[in-house]
Amino acid sequence: MVELFLMLILAHLIGDFLFQPTAWVKDKKKRKLKSKYLYFHVGLHFLLLLFTTQFNRHYLFAIILIVLSHFVIDSVKLFFEKKKTTKIWFFADQFMHFGVIAAVVYYYYPYQIPFEILYSSKSLALLTALILVTYVAAIVLKLMLSKWSVPIAKKNNNDTNNAGKYIGILERLFIFFFVLIDFWEGIGFLLAAKSIFRFGDLKESKDVKLTEYILIGTLLSFGLGILCAILYKQFVFFN
Repeated sequence: MVELFLMLILAHLIGDFLFQPTAWVKDKKKRKLKSKYLYFHVGLHFLLLLFTTQFNRHYLFAIILIVLSHFVIDSVKLFFEKKKTTKIWFFADQFMHFGVIAAVVYYYYPYQIPFEILYSSKSLALLTALILVTYVAAIVLKLMLSKWSVPIAKKNNNDTNNAGKYIGILERLFIFFFVLIDFWEGIGFLLAAKSIFRFGDLKESKDVKLTEYILIGTLLSFGLGILCAILYKQFVFFN
């Protein structure tokens, strides 16, 4: 089962990412079903699937089903995708492709999804910790740093985006998993790297409030990441 799944996934990744030039993508978006590259793309997937399954006739039904579904999914995406929904359609497209592969593997090798593991206390604790360390922590930090962030936003004409929010989420996730694997050196490296990238901004701005905002925000963010990780480890240890 695992071998078949890996063979099908490998073919998909090579066909959708490694062997799909940007020119093909642009032409497909422009010409849709009239684009020859749509059919080249589907044909390439067919050849890759044959190759990765070692031309085994036993999997011929799976190959045909995957190729046909790939054509349908890509065609639907081409007609309904807009500039504003590009990201959504990218992930939806990949999700549907992987769903078809999972269904095909199930047809040949029926398997059970261990839902009981998903509802175990450790899994629920991990999910809770991840939500806390990402989005809940982001809201808490926003409230705690409002004293500094509001004046800075006004000074910059509210010209802000959500990049800082997602950078904070990613850094806390790294910290969370660094603590779980007892790789405390990684936290020091992350702090040093962030300090280096921020040094130029602080040096040029010469803004005390901006400096305070960045330093306090960084320390609080790191502290929340470490705290959530330690609490999760303690919960797992006593359960």
